Amino acid sequence: MKLPLVPADLDLLREGRTLIDVRAPVEFAQGSLPGAVNLPLMDNEERRLVGIAYKEHGQDAAIALGNQLVAGAIKEARVEAWRSQLEKTPDAIIYCFRGGLRSQISQQWLHEAGILRPRIEGGWKAMRQGLLERVDAAAGQPLLVVGGLTGCAKTALVQALDEGLDLEGCARHKGSAFGRHPLIAPSQIDFEHAMGLRLLSLSGPLVVEDESRHIGTANIPLEFWHSMEAAPRVRVEMPLDWRLRQIHKDYIDDLWAIYRQQFGEWLGWALMRKQLSSALGRLKKRLGSARLARFQRLQQLAFREHERGNRQAHEAWLAPLLTEYYDPMYRYQLEKHAEQHFLHVGDWDSCLDAARQWCEENR
Repeated sequence: MKLPLVPADLDLLREGRTLIDVRAPVEFAQGSLPGAVNLPLMDNEERRLVGIAYKEHGQDAAIALGNQLVAGAIKEARVEAWRSQLEKTPDAIIYCFRGGLRSQISQQWLHEAGILRPRIEGGWKAMRQGLLERVDAAAGQPLLVVGGLTGCAKTALVQALDEGLDLEGCARHKGSAFGRHPLIAPSQIDFEHAMGLRLLSLSGPLVVEDESRHIGTANIPLEFWHSMEAAPRVRVEMPLDWRLRQIHKDYIDDLWAIYRQQFGEWLGWALMRKQLSSALGRLKKRLGSARLARFQRLQQLAFREHERGNRQAHEAWLAPLLTEYYDPMYRYQLEKHAEQHFLHVGDWDSCLDAARQWCEENR
């Protein structure tokens, strides 16, 4: 019987279909498709050994070794994992790297167990190509960039728009020394795939936050980055006390909520303190030793006050962090790129209105 194929159609991702990735865990960690579950045909070591057999003795020897390594109870366990997933998501589709032997074998074993599911023609590689083409195409769409000093809630403004593309959300990073997310950052491939997935529903104007090309460990694709550099801008301007409340929410309150949820009170607090202390330490070159030492003293005092229930104590180091580090750095960038065109400069609400109007005009 010929096992069914489905084309590598991005609608599978747009519809949120569950995908069963039968590649090895090491491949999955390097980059997967959105919505994919890793239920491998072979583990990392089995894949390595089969790869050696393929290089040294050819495909038939590799298949024979694979059948030898994944047999008996191991094979039964792999099939049972697929069956269990398909009970939860019966419309799931199988893929491997190129839609070749591994997904075919997985299909065949499932078929022998009484379950017939299709695999993606061209596999992961074909789907990735489609996502990358979507990202490249987005560089030609109308694009608006939201700028402003740190603490102006630029990300929240982008998220408030139907046309918003949250690059920091895709990168799982807030784009600054203090922007690391408690959870593991996505690979470059997964960052690009997250961008592509969001762009599947954005065919018209786009609004993004002003970013450097590097967001944490992720790099914005070059063509899209060039479009960002050339795009018109709006600039949010808010008073210091407002920005201080916002940065307290971002750097302290939201961060603590994630750490506590993921790791519990004791370990979460220890990890959060370590992250914030390390982030401050990474600014030594820009702050200088004396100023860094002052900031570190204020931060340690704030940690102690926080433990006593006074979360507002963090303002003692967050306020000078804004005025002595972030604000001068942003103003320097403004002067360096004086040619940038601002369609509107104003408070958060007026910038949101200006962005909405721009989107309407560019549909």
